[in-house]
Amino acid sequence: MLARFFTSSKRPFSSLNDQEILALAISSEEDDARIYLAYADQLREQYPQSAKVFEDMAAVEHTHRNNLIEMHRQRFGERIPLIRREHVNGFYDRKPDWLRANQSLDQIRAEAELMEKGAYRFYLAAAQRTSDAATRKLLGDLALAEQAHEETASMLGERHTPEDVKAEEDQSAHRQFVLTYVQPGLAGLMDGSVSTLAPIFAAAFATGDTWQTFLVGLSASVGAGISMGFTEAAHDDGKLSGRGSPIKRGLASGIMTALGGLGHALPYLIPHFWTATITAAVVVFFELWAIAFIQNKYMETPFLRAAMQVVLGGSLVLAAGILIGHG
Repeated sequence: MLARFFTSSKRPFSSLNDQEILALAISSEEDDARIYLAYADQLREQYPQSAKVFEDMAAVEHTHRNNLIEMHRQRFGERIPLIRREHVNGFYDRKPDWLRANQSLDQIRAEAELMEKGAYRFYLAAAQRTSDAATRKLLGDLALAEQAHEETASMLGERHTPEDVKAEEDQSAHRQFVLTYVQPGLAGLMDGSVSTLAPIFAAAFATGDTWQTFLVGLSASVGAGISMGFTEAAHDDGKLSGRGSPIKRGLASGIMTALGGLGHALPYLIPHFWTATITAAVVVFFELWAIAFIQNKYMETPFLRAAMQVVLGGSLVLAAGILIGHG
């Protein structure tokens, strides 16, 4: 039982003969071509120029696959052994489709670059480890082919995505990030930070009990987070507005709403009333300035105007809570 547990089901690369290495290269070229076509399909609607890059890269992989098949036909005949990268220990991995589905444009570009560089390094290292002349030449040729893939990717990028197009696509990706995550998250943070100020500080000054104040803050924050999350997810499916997945927007809004309220509720876990209250007030100060900073950075709101709106509004709500609590 222990022997079976510690024994790998994968074969070591050093145990493969020339035919198996060639078969492995063929299946790998086929898999990489499918990955590049999947990237092209994923990017075509929003980034058509980058989609063309991956379509051409897939065509290059198909060409190398056909060359490898012809080499196999000449040396070993028509029957190609069934061996894939997942059958070989130490072979470079490829992510399955479900892990690549939500990658950003930059992540896809980086993944493609790693695919080519990883394949080149693997074949080069394998060629250096073997003492058989024919196998060494075969692995060396594959390493050079993978290096040529990387150069081809660079040339295709220059042809289809010049700097102005790449900058436009990067700007589009940034805009989508803002619409899907920053905008609903900022709305949630503002709502959670500002709307919970009055009930939390009113409860604090009305009761003088830090634990009861914390419970009020906790319930207000969690309740507001759930409400904001469901509201954001339900009112727009993102198809017409282009704001992205309603689930992602709902999570961003709900989580940030809850965090905004919890920021100044958690200090009331401190038993001493004035220590907890002063700490909560300091947290509120940083929360409001953080909101102003995010508005300035991502929403292009002038910093002074954002500061006036958020800090002044938050201060008024805070004062209202304290007055109501004293009353």
